[in-house]
Amino acid sequence: MVETLLVEFGMGSSLRRGDYTQAAERAVRDALWHNSINLAELFGFEKTDMQITLDVGVQKPDAVDIDVLKAVFPYGNVTVNVTKGGLDVPRPKGQEGAGYPTVMANVALRVGFNMECTDG
Repeated sequence: MVETLLVEFGMGSSLRRGDYTQAAERAVRDALWHNSINLAELFGFEKTDMQITLDVGVQKPDAVDIDVLKAVFPYGNVTVNVTKGGLDVPRPKGQEGAGYPTVMANVALRVGFNMECTDG
């Protein structure tokens, strides 16, 4: 059974290109930089044992490249869930990038380990 030991949140944006993957990737990095706890070492696990669940909210979930988000993590088993959320802010006509909205993405990052007890 995987026990969640850490939850962190992040926000990222794509200001001019309307790039949902870029906004989500920036949100992931924002969440990661909030934390410097070495969970694996604290519990005697390898870093590769980490079970990472990433929940991403953007207005166009199908426009997010999940493989790009998984590549942000140097280790661990990563599951990515992308749902409708975040925020698209229209850009005024005549402004640079006016054809695209400013995209804001939100993420929740959970880290845990399989803490199943064994006898012996």
